Amino acid sequence: MEAITPFLMFQNKQSAKAIELYLNTFHDAHTVFINHHPNPEDGIMLGKIKIHHLEILVSDSSVNHDFNFTPSSSFFIDCESLEELKEYAEKLSANGNVLMPLNNYGFSQQFTWVNDAFGVSWQLNLP
Repeated sequence: MEAITPFLMFQNKQSAKAIELYLNTFHDAHTVFINHHPNPEDGIMLGKIKIHHLEILVSDSSVNHDFNFTPSSSFFIDCESLEELKEYAEKLSANGNVLMPLNNYGFSQQFTWVNDAFGVSWQLNLP
């Protein structure tokens, strides 16, 4: 059986900028591969990055859609320290927004939920 892999489709050729954000945010993140559309101005046809052992496919849509990302689908990350959680939250929410501010909500030590500048949602948790 093949693995299930999250797939992020970006509008307006934003995937390269999103990849750059994720590589600069997560210390263990790296690019697995990048394939560009035949016309380089169309951005990334298919790429794969890896963050905390999770492979994520990314693509720039060559078609405009009437939808984008929604917070109801998100990446949930258990952080190793409060400092790591705060660093991720600061970098990911820059030019994005905070859906739930950093706090103790009773189910963990600290938790925050943010959308990055591209609309991808991240739940950051300190168990």
